[in-house]
Amino acid sequence: MTITSYPFDDQAVTESQFSQLFREFADSGVAASALSNSFSVSADGTSMSVRVQPGFAVLRGHAVLSTAVEPLSLASAGNSIRYDRIVLRLDPAANAITLAVVQGASGGELPALTQTETNIYELPLATVKVGAGVTVITSAAVTPDRRFVGTSVGTWDTATRPASPRLGKLGLNRDIGWEFWDGASWTPLVASVSWSSLTGKPSAFAPSAHTHTWSQISDAPSTMPPTAHSHSWSQVTGTPDTYPPSAHSHSWTSITGRPSTFPPTPHSHAGYLTSGGTISWANGSKKPHANHVSGSGTYYAVWVEGDGTFARNTSSRRFKQNIRDIQIDPADVLALRPRIYDRKPKTEGEDYRRDEYGLIAEEVHEHLPQIVNVDEAGRIDGIRYDLLGVALLPVVQDQERRIAALEARIEELAA
Repeated sequence: MTITSYPFDDQAVTESQFSQLFREFADSGVAASALSNSFSVSADGTSMSVRVQPGFAVLRGHAVLSTAVEPLSLASAGNSIRYDRIVLRLDPAANAITLAVVQGASGGELPALTQTETNIYELPLATVKVGAGVTVITSAAVTPDRRFVGTSVGTWDTATRPASPRLGKLGLNRDIGWEFWDGASWTPLVASVSWSSLTGKPSAFAPSAHTHTWSQISDAPSTMPPTAHSHSWSQVTGTPDTYPPSAHSHSWTSITGRPSTFPPTPHSHAGYLTSGGTISWANGSKKPHANHVSGSGTYYAVWVEGDGTFARNTSSRRFKQNIRDIQIDPADVLALRPRIYDRKPKTEGEDYRRDEYGLIAEEVHEHLPQIVNVDEAGRIDGIRYDLLGVALLPVVQDQERRIAALEARIEELAA
């Protein structure tokens, strides 16, 4: 037989049939107001456990009633955050609905619930965030996640409204129309609207685009001489596409898009170059072999400091202190290696100087660091070639002593 009907007297009705029947009357969820504590979950606050309040719920047509606060223990925390879920678990094979913990994976996402049609069905109550290494579940770690059974739709009038409605209770009030319980009062489902209660309405309405026939215009004149008037540019026909500019000028402030700085073009300066001191080409620095000396009547060598400041090279005792003899090993001077090299170009493709004679600062530093310059970053940078002659004096003096000793020895052997 393909048609089955139930329940009737003297008829065996199965668990599955009752479950299917009751599912048509109520969704799975907590059978209480959303504002109640029924099956609500809170942190124990002293251990790795939570507490579940008493309540009544329906799962897939099966009912569960809890009459006391139930504690639930969670597994110890790991090295990463995990998320556990507190659920009501329907197990038809065990003929029971129980509280359970669905443990998430360490460092993973929220675990999935088992919600089958005729087997295990889990109804969520709360989500618990288990921090890495924690030993106590706090209230901040618990997030409510309860579901509630559906609310039936009723019919009444103002005098016969339900006495203790649940949040969201919906019904047709025959006096005023559809309304629902918002937890504190009955609220119209569709509020009445009057022109005075509308917000944001315009104070006036501009007429929409429309036309009138000439016959609809009253008091129209028979002729209309044109009065002084103007036209917008869009109303003018036959306008040229472009206009050659007439002779005019602009102030600097009226020019847009001008650069904030201008790189100098190749040029020269006559006169003086000043940076911490004064260098005058006219005073012989450019062609000392052809020009006379003015001013103090003395030529000076020029030093350039690391910041670009020019200074004359002085040697008078007036500018020196702590004067003492130096000890330079002639062997260190004789160890210097004259080199020939090419200068690197400043930019790619630029011509550069080739076959230049000189010394390598790093090689000189190994023997005479006193005449090697370093930059602000402490890197070897240049050589004080003006001090190289001073370093050569001990070599010359040593050779002079050796020559004198050899000459004296020769004279002694000749006698």
